[in-house]
Amino acid sequence: MDSDWEVFALRYAEREGRVRGDSFIFDDAHDAPHPMDYFMWLLRRPGRTILVDTGYDQMEAARRGRPILLDPREALEPFGLAPDLIDTVIVTHLHYDHAGGLHLFPKATLHMQAAEMAYATGPCMCHDVLRMPYTGDHVAHAVRRLYQGRVMFHDGDGQVAEGVTVHRIGGHSRGLQAVRVRTGAGWLCLASDAAHYYENILAAKPFPIVADVTEMLDGFATLRRLASSPGLIVPGHDPLVRDLFPEHAPGCWRLSNGPTGRLPSYG
Repeated sequence: MDSDWEVFALRYAEREGRVRGDSFIFDDAHDAPHPMDYFMWLLRRPGRTILVDTGYDQMEAARRGRPILLDPREALEPFGLAPDLIDTVIVTHLHYDHAGGLHLFPKATLHMQAAEMAYATGPCMCHDVLRMPYTGDHVAHAVRRLYQGRVMFHDGDGQVAEGVTVHRIGGHSRGLQAVRVRTGAGWLCLASDAAHYYENILAAKPFPIVADVTEMLDGFATLRRLASSPGLIVPGHDPLVRDLFPEHAPGCWRLSNGPTGRLPSYG
């Protein structure tokens, strides 16, 4: 269909020094290595481009001791896109690795859940463990964008464009949202951190950074409902995405034709 979207995963960072205990609350091999990839996602069709999340920049990388492979702006170069050409950014949530590059796309209107802004600026941030994934400057930038009239809030389910909808999942943060996109392969669901890894959703294993475990577990069922098939659920940080989907350009994988590999099985 002419209205179908192309969807691409753009890899801008990695973390090799992680273990399974960093990814799963309940696991028998907590000390086993478990690397993580960091992605942004690009949606495009004739006349329209939408960026989902923004990554984080070199300053944040140095502050947290988590180097990036490339500046988020460079991730757009294979598509010939300059940051000023991005007019719509879907913010799945305001954690540093998803909203740390908001300032790099100064002309964009942000789409986010009202619950996420309330969470990131409310009393829950008095707790160090809940505040840790946020950076105050990133949240403040979102607030400034709001006062510039360039934040669109959604309350639960909402439409960003024809064939692109957002859905509050919660769990990992109060206002985490997934993105549903109509593609030639069917409805594709960008889970973002509603499922960091395939194993989170396929084995019902919660991720340790969590505001509400019940919402996280219920969210796995929501992701299955949103996608046309399990293979069209795309986790937010799983290196397996690079094995299951075809590479479009260096550092970029095409998601919208569906996976070319088989989903893993977790017993």
